[in-house]
Amino acid sequence: MFGLKIKYLSFFFGLIAVFSFLNVIYSYYFNLYLNLNTYYVSLFTSTVIAFLFYKFDDPKIKSTIFEKILTVFFGYLTLPFILALPFYFSIYNLTFLNAFFEAISGFTSTGFTIFENIKLIDQSLILWRSSIQWIGGLYFLFSIIYLIDIYDESFKKSLTNYLSFNSSEILKQSTKIFFLYSGLTFLIFVILNLLSIRSFNSLNLAFTIISSGGFLPTNELSNILRNNTQIIIFSFLLLFSYFSIFFSYNIISIKKKSINFFYEDLHLIFYYLVVLSIFFLFFSFNKDFSKNFLSLSSSMSNIGFSLNHNQTNLNFVYLLLVIVGGSFFSTSSGLRFIKIYSLFKYSINQILSFSRPKNIFMNKLLFTQINFDFNEINKYFLTIIIFILSLLILTILLSLSQIDFETAFKLSILTIMNTVNSSSYGLSDFAFYDLAYFTKYCLILFMIIGRIELLTILIIVKKFLFKD
Repeated sequence: MFGLKIKYLSFFFGLIAVFSFLNVIYSYYFNLYLNLNTYYVSLFTSTVIAFLFYKFDDPKIKSTIFEKILTVFFGYLTLPFILALPFYFSIYNLTFLNAFFEAISGFTSTGFTIFENIKLIDQSLILWRSSIQWIGGLYFLFSIIYLIDIYDESFKKSLTNYLSFNSSEILKQSTKIFFLYSGLTFLIFVILNLLSIRSFNSLNLAFTIISSGGFLPTNELSNILRNNTQIIIFSFLLLFSYFSIFFSYNIISIKKKSINFFYEDLHLIFYYLVVLSIFFLFFSFNKDFSKNFLSLSSSMSNIGFSLNHNQTNLNFVYLLLVIVGGSFFSTSSGLRFIKIYSLFKYSINQILSFSRPKNIFMNKLLFTQINFDFNEINKYFLTIIIFILSLLILTILLSLSQIDFETAFKLSILTIMNTVNSSSYGLSDFAFYDLAYFTKYCLILFMIIGRIELLTILIIVKKFLFKD
């Protein structure tokens, strides 16, 4: 099958079967029979596919990087196809395109929704929407490990002392990710319950936060967060998808770790504190700092939540924070702060080297002994170029769909950065249900492009356009 490692995907089809079964149990326990049969469909289909993919894959064939990328991309198309079945066979008369759009949006942790009124949705289907995000976030983290060889040595050093991953090391790190991801989800769920938030909402929000998703169990976040204490603590919880999934583990086992394992998170802490200080000093005069604080944390973690208060003057700032993004080993999207910082420092050093040629400028990151080389800088630069080109292409395509340019530009940023539309970006009232087929196909494609990391797009293009 074109060198695809379908055995890798069999685990996630099996995971879909597990969540389908849990939804069946949930529906029976709370007497929610409206969409019960739809979960039997996804349970049966995903179980069969998981068995076939596991049985007929050839583990002896070693995949190339290109084949691994195609496998991940193939997963972003086929897994949402099964995840869309409960939407399609539900009582809400959705077309398959709308069902697939909802599934892709959840699986890529974007959060665009075709549902206009969440209150009218069956609770089991709301839980299914959140489950899709949780599965998608885990798939994204596993895919980073699976494609680790296309990334820089410095990123590998923040995860392991091995320079190259064999199958046993991939299995070890993936297992660690699974337990960390599940444990942090449970921790968030417990904290939200301690804030007197309803257990059903806490569970859905825990799935959303850890996956950097955008689906809410209600129409408005303000229906859940009712006081400043809840808002402040919730804002800090959003940072779980901003920092590395390994951050908490590295802190616990700090005696066994070198500074290399913390360098990116230390940079992110410094960056977060600087931005937070600026917001506190210059944007707290309207006594709405807690609401701005939530939008700040939400944008930096690429979730996108807001409390729907008027903040037009900050829309552009929040969009910039979305573009920067969080940690490389987190579920957030974005260009990644460490890449932008490294590129900026290298550029400044190059400029200074011409004005002060006798001085020696070290391209070394703060908080670490790691130096970045010229090849890494080229990759960072190409990532930004690809982002700009993707942004321009999607903006033009959306503009051709009779969406005004400003809205098309904002929506393009949120799509590629996998961030939900909200009042923080002036798009809280945007309706996805009424979009034309062509527009939905464009958004689906670019939601996937944003999730498989922009560098992989260059590798795919190189494979087809430049033959060895």
